[in-house]
Amino acid sequence: MTTPIIVLCLLLLPLLGAFFLGGAQKARLGGILGLAFAFAFFGVGHFVLTEEMTQMLPPIFPFATALILATGVLELTIAIGVLHPKSRDFAGLMAIAVLIAFFPVNIYAAFQKVGSGGHVWGPSYLLVRAPLQALLIWWTWFFVVRPEQRTSPPALKRPNFTARFISLK
Repeated sequence: MTTPIIVLCLLLLPLLGAFFLGGAQKARLGGILGLAFAFAFFGVGHFVLTEEMTQMLPPIFPFATALILATGVLELTIAIGVLHPKSRDFAGLMAIAVLIAFFPVNIYAAFQKVGSGGHVWGPSYLLVRAPLQALLIWWTWFFVVRPEQRTSPPALKRPNFTARFISLK
């Protein structure tokens, strides 16, 4: 059950740090860093807990170990991609796609009580995992994919009739 807490810390600490150091203008940077840290954590987990993650896959997947390692590389690539402005949008969309695509495996693992983390709790783990998954998807959209909020266009200047009247004198 520590994994969701670690993920929340990885997301929130950079966000809070950026906000306190640079104000609201830097909050987006903190959100981006948090997502990069989270995906780096996910990716490294695929190499450290390869056997446990292999157990999470349904038996219909061939080459399960290679698939786990490949998805670890994919998640590390996403972590790096969200940091670079030119690849950020694509990496963010890939992060959302990965979060959606991998969730059925988490459901399978919870019902089979296999794998690492809270999956051994069974289906009740999904009461924690599903909201965390939704948070990660929202976080990715809000801080990475969503277009930056632009400042409002300057208000139209009203004609200064007083100045015009004075200049006519």
